[in-house]
Amino acid sequence: MVYGELKIRSYDVQIHRARVEDLERRCEVGPTKRVVLFTDTMGDPICRIKNSPMYKMLIAELGSELVGVIQGSIKLATVHKPPKNLARLGYVLGLRIAPLHRRKGIGLKLVLELEKWFVANDVDYAYMATEKDNEASVNLFIKKLGYAEFRTPAILVNPVDRRALRLSSKTEVAKLRIEEAEFLYRKLMTSTEFFPDDIGNILRNRLSLGTWVAYQRGESWDGSGSDGKFPSSWAMLSVWNSGELFKLRIGKAPLSCLTYTKISRLIDKIFPCFKFSAIPDFFSPFGFYFMYGLHLEGPLSGKLVGDLCQFVHNMATKTKDCKVIVTEVGGKEMLRPNIPYWKSLSCPEDLWCIKAMKNEESTILQLPKTPPTTTSLFVDPREV
Repeated sequence: MVYGELKIRSYDVQIHRARVEDLERRCEVGPTKRVVLFTDTMGDPICRIKNSPMYKMLIAELGSELVGVIQGSIKLATVHKPPKNLARLGYVLGLRIAPLHRRKGIGLKLVLELEKWFVANDVDYAYMATEKDNEASVNLFIKKLGYAEFRTPAILVNPVDRRALRLSSKTEVAKLRIEEAEFLYRKLMTSTEFFPDDIGNILRNRLSLGTWVAYQRGESWDGSGSDGKFPSSWAMLSVWNSGELFKLRIGKAPLSCLTYTKISRLIDKIFPCFKFSAIPDFFSPFGFYFMYGLHLEGPLSGKLVGDLCQFVHNMATKTKDCKVIVTEVGGKEMLRPNIPYWKSLSCPEDLWCIKAMKNEESTILQLPKTPPTTTSLFVDPREV
C-alpha cells in the first residue's frame, strides 16, 4: 500500500533483513522512566513470531529508507464471550518507528494495514500489550484506533544467582511427559483467559524445556491425574527458553545502578562466604527463561510454586547466558506472592488492550468490564 510517498509492504528477508536490524538497533525498547532495553534478534528479525501458527511482518519505507516495522500473529484461544468460548485472535507486536520519523502517522498506518490482514483471515479480536506509562502507545491504540483496556497483568523478573538454591526436603519435583502436560492443561485450564487451542504445539516446540509438578513428599503422583486423584496440594509450570530466540541488554541505567552492580560483584569475588547476591551483567547481551502455564491447587500449593521457581532458577544457573527468569501473571492471581522477583526489574502493571474486528461493539465493551472467570491469565510464550 502507498500513503503519499510512504510505502508499506510485506517483509522480505532477502531485501529487508539488514535494514530492519539497523532500525531495531536505533529504537529504544522499554519503560521510559526506568532502564532501557535493546533487543538483539541475532540475525532473525521475525524470531518473536515465527513459532506462531500464522504470522506476518510489514515494513514502511520513505524512498529508499526503511522507517517502520510491525509484526502480527494469529491463533485460536479462549476469550470469554457468548455464545462460544474460543475466538480467533490477532496479536500486534514489534511496532518500531525510526526516531526521526515519529509523530508522522506511520505507526497508525502500519497498524491499519496489519488489521486488514487480520480481517482477511477471519480474526475476531486484535490485542496488544504495552507499558501503562507508554503514552505514545496508549494514545495510538486506545484514542486513535479504538482499542479498549482489557487486563493489567504484572511482569515479574528475577535475576539468576549463579549459586544453586537448596530445595525443601519436604517437596518432590517431577517432570511430566509432553502428553501428560497437555492432558493436564486441557483438563484444568481451558477456561483460562487466552488459553491457546494449540497448546500441544507449544509444549512440543524445541524452545519449551519441559513441564514440572511439585507436591508434598510422602504423597503420590500418578503421572496425569487421569483417575481424578491428585495430591492434596500441588503446583505445575512450564519453561520456555526465550534466550534461544533473541537476546536483551540494558542500554542505559542510573549511575546508582551501575555503582551497585560493580560493588556487589567486588564483594562477591572477595568474600564469597557472605553469599551476597551479585547483580548479573545486564550491559552485555543476555538470555532469559520464561515460566508459563502456572497452576496450583491445595492449601500448601503457594509454597510449592515457590519451590518450583527455585527449581527453575537452578536450571537457569546451568545455562551460560540466562541471567533472568520472567513470568507474567494476572493482577489478582493468588500465586503472585509466591513468585520471587525484584521490584526494580519488574513491571507491576502491564497493559493489555483489545479490539473487535467484526463490529461486535457491545461485546467488546463488556469484555474489559467483566471480571475474568478464573484467577489465571495464560500468557503464550511465543508472544513474549
